Amino acid sequence: MPEMGPGGETIGSAASPSDTQETLLLAVVAAARHHGVVLDREELRLQPEEKPSPARLAAWARGAGLWAKAARLSWRQIVRLKGTAPMVILFNDGSAGLWVGANAARNVIFLRDPRAAAEDDPAPVDEFRLKRVWSGEVLLIRPERGGNEEEAPFTLGWIARVVLHERGALRDISIASIALSFLTIIPPLLVMAVIDRVLQHHSFSTLALISVILGVAVVWETVLGYARRELTAVVGARLDTRLNLHIFNRMLGLPLSYFERNPAGQTIHRLSQIWKVRDFMTGKLLSTFLDGFTLLVLLPVLFYMSAPLAWMVLAGAVLIAIVILIFLPPMRRVIAKVIQAEIEKSTVLVESVHGVRTVKSLAIEPQQRDLWDLKVANSARYRLEAGRLGNWPNTIVTPIERFIERGVLLVGAYLVLTGASSVQPGALIAFMLLGVRVAAPLVGMARLIEDLEEVRSSIGEVGMVLNQPSEMKTAGEGLRPRFSGAISFEKVNFAYPGSKIRALEDVSFSIPAGTMLGVVGKSGSGKSTITRLLQGINREYEGYVKIDSVDLREINLSYLRRSFGVVMQDNFLFRGTVRENIIAGRPGLTLEDAVRAARLAGAEEFVERLPQGYETFIEEGSANLSGGQRQRLAIARALINDPRILILDEATSALDPESEALVNANLLRIARGRTMVIVSHRLSSLTECDAILVLERGKVVDLGPHRDLVERCAIYRQLWLQQNRHLEGQGSQRPTSMPPQIATGE
Repeated sequence: MPEMGPGGETIGSAASPSDTQETLLLAVVAAARHHGVVLDREELRLQPEEKPSPARLAAWARGAGLWAKAARLSWRQIVRLKGTAPMVILFNDGSAGLWVGANAARNVIFLRDPRAAAEDDPAPVDEFRLKRVWSGEVLLIRPERGGNEEEAPFTLGWIARVVLHERGALRDISIASIALSFLTIIPPLLVMAVIDRVLQHHSFSTLALISVILGVAVVWETVLGYARRELTAVVGARLDTRLNLHIFNRMLGLPLSYFERNPAGQTIHRLSQIWKVRDFMTGKLLSTFLDGFTLLVLLPVLFYMSAPLAWMVLAGAVLIAIVILIFLPPMRRVIAKVIQAEIEKSTVLVESVHGVRTVKSLAIEPQQRDLWDLKVANSARYRLEAGRLGNWPNTIVTPIERFIERGVLLVGAYLVLTGASSVQPGALIAFMLLGVRVAAPLVGMARLIEDLEEVRSSIGEVGMVLNQPSEMKTAGEGLRPRFSGAISFEKVNFAYPGSKIRALEDVSFSIPAGTMLGVVGKSGSGKSTITRLLQGINREYEGYVKIDSVDLREINLSYLRRSFGVVMQDNFLFRGTVRENIIAGRPGLTLEDAVRAARLAGAEEFVERLPQGYETFIEEGSANLSGGQRQRLAIARALINDPRILILDEATSALDPESEALVNANLLRIARGRTMVIVSHRLSSLTECDAILVLERGKVVDLGPHRDLVERCAIYRQLWLQQNRHLEGQGSQRPTSMPPQIATGE
């Protein structure tokens, strides 16, 4: 932080950008620690010497379960603050200090240097000295009250709270709307004056005055209309942004098991319903909210001009609302059928796109077309049913709407002709003009009920995804120990949800740090389940899984997974360059780091032969790479973090013999200084392991090196002989029905 001299001067800081970044992060970490939360710097993912924005720092703290907000305060505000909870003061040079108290009588605040020792006293700073290095930016951090809003259920109430976050802008919009509503009254009243006064009395002076008033009203209406539309656009953009950020963050917070149980097409379709909610919030709901102010202003004027006609307008709007309410229950049922049909259609589409290689290779395009035709037909049938049902209320309310717009004028004319009303002709025309302005909001509010029902269904669909239990609820909780890599399972029992058969039963074993552990067994023996438990993908198990004697369930989940390097059988590469894919887990690293990881994974030789080397763009689905190349890049990506524990889950099964031999040759180098868990069907790739764990139907059969297992473990010996029987009897010939001359080569 900038140093304060004893005479009140500010000593220019010669600190480097990395030092100012370090001071800033220390300040935020210290403020969070005061509330019992430990922030993980890896989650911030900063580039070297990058200056994070206050909003990004606030998001970092919120991600750990705290309430955080970037704000701009004045000296008067911070000097009158009470309490001792630290507040982060963001200095102009990119560093920060901690506000830990204030003395309003002395007109000073107390700042603590984040680098200072705990026993050091904070420094008193006056307004003059602080303003030389501070422009008012602060970061407010405190515990979340009433639950974390990011984890609150996605409901209509949650959306209402999101809207209320914009109360300041909504207040300004309301003021502009009320002013516009008053201006709306002026033209009809001027028309009334023209008919009843100017035309009857041939008053040119009155006409000139009315023209001036009308011109001024048009100018004000133009200015206020522009301001309201601008504010409305800003509010709409903010709501849209909050919804998009929320839905994506909540989706990423869902556990892997959810995506394994639910089809991708179903999830995508349900999440896509958020666009209906967004359009409703920023369109129909906002416009109806604004129209409400028109009603508040115009309805009293209508009743003043003619109470009987005003009651007719209100009665028509009530009738429209009643008709819509009657049709809501059947519409709700039909909409549910439409949504289900759309989900099934979306599922077929997404599966066909993801599995297009299989579709092409099996030549099952006709079957997929038939299935698609069926789902489209179902969707069209239910949409037609919904359209026909929705046509009835529209048909019924049309005469009522026309009566409000035009019929009231005829009734008013009849009342004037019969002498039942003293309304003048000009007043009657003015009433008609104002009545149309009132009728539109009334009809809109009545129809809002119908739109609200559809949006409620959409919110329910989105909620079926977002309201699933999140694995990030305790993002800021849990231990963050420094791993050595010792792993132990103690009487672990685990069954997948919905299954009565245990995937692991009484599994107990332990390995010291730095061990190369192979895991083998027949299909379904529990090999991959071991790796899933280690990664915290499934945490509903009995017994204990420990790393360095720390129970896995007590470790912060994000920290745990970042401490692992994981390579699976089928690895996904993102659209982007080779370099970007390798350093995906550590975006701040350089090309040299990517080259080092590629060399360790045996990927360097083929990467350098690519058209643009490390800057070669990887197409969607990695179509321009072979399976072995994808796998070696995945291994390089796992190694970029220099993890203490590396898991290879059938990582070499997709490699060709040459690539597999290259990776296996590098395994000893890769394993140096870290624990490795290698799951493989190919026992030949595990012979160099320090120990091999043999599983059978979820139980541990044996644990030992390859040479010992071949001698003492019947299951392992059987697997080994099955995979290496080609080495026996190499001199024997395969039976053949070919002529002896060809078979013997004579």
